Amino acid sequence: MPRPSESTPLIGVIPPYVLDRLAQHADARVSMPAVKTLIIDQQQRGLREMAGQPPRATLAPGRHAAPPGTPQRAVHDADNTTTLPGTLARAEGRPASGDPAVDEAYAHLGATYKLFWDVYKRHSIDGHGLPLVGTVHYGEDYENAFWNGAQMVFGDGDGEVFNRFTIAVDIIGHELTHGVIDTEAGLLYQGQPGALNESLCDVFGALVKQYALGQTARQADWLVGAGLFTESINARALRSMAEPGSAYDDPLLGKDPQPAHMRDYADTPRDNGGVHINSGIPNRAFFLAATALDGPAWKGAGQVWYDTLCDKRLRHDADFKAFASLTLTVAAERQGAAVQQAIAKAWAAVGVLS
Repeated sequence: MPRPSESTPLIGVIPPYVLDRLAQHADARVSMPAVKTLIIDQQQRGLREMAGQPPRATLAPGRHAAPPGTPQRAVHDADNTTTLPGTLARAEGRPASGDPAVDEAYAHLGATYKLFWDVYKRHSIDGHGLPLVGTVHYGEDYENAFWNGAQMVFGDGDGEVFNRFTIAVDIIGHELTHGVIDTEAGLLYQGQPGALNESLCDVFGALVKQYALGQTARQADWLVGAGLFTESINARALRSMAEPGSAYDDPLLGKDPQPAHMRDYADTPRDNGGVHINSGIPNRAFFLAATALDGPAWKGAGQVWYDTLCDKRLRHDADFKAFASLTLTVAAERQGAAVQQAIAKAWAAVGVLS
């Protein structure tokens, strides 16, 4: 059962400070899509605050959850409106639609389910076969993607700065992990607990991508959202877990503000206390731990991160140090000295533990 929390992210995989910067640009081709996205995001925020908690996905009357090991996907088309869920475009088991956004969403929802089931034996986001619902072609030039507690929503981007938001499997893995966090730790979406929330989503988004590609930790690029920006933007991705602060440096976007060490921790009231900024610190810790160990990241370090997320000792207001300390405890209990040592060195390297 979910723990009581205030964990649900406000909205979207694109940090608000990125959209704010784009909205202030003189060229309307750049500014207007960002302005419209900010307005929609604010409306979504208001709806969720009025509801008091996020909507929860449920089975339609007369339907039954798919058996464990089988996803239950449905991808809808909003036809550039903001009406959810829109028209059903592809249901579970149906052939490809021919619409790249529909078929990417379907495939990436499946890839996320596959990681959590194959590796962690988790039956969908809630562990009980929650249907995986997505809506594509949301809004006009909408520059974001989000999990609203009931489903995934994807914009098409503006074609100037952003490509369509179904293009990156790790973005879908990231957003769906917010649902896992809601069900398990219920981490507050503010300050260090909020940055942990974002970091855990990056971790499992990266693991979805690496599992789908069959990559070891040392083979992976550790980029979150590669392909999301158009070729006109000087950006490798939205974030780099290996080198926080290096993902982009472009006149439109500015420079990636993520720190890689606690000495550079950003104490800011913006972005819910820097949840998308300071997540770079635990992100790098995971990268260091995973690459110090031989083999795929979803084993070893990934198993410890998953077990820690699901551990009842993890408080909803946990800061970096509390989470890091619990990973060491969990590693000692379930993985052994080699994994524990790699994780301890990783947290020390980013200044969270001494």
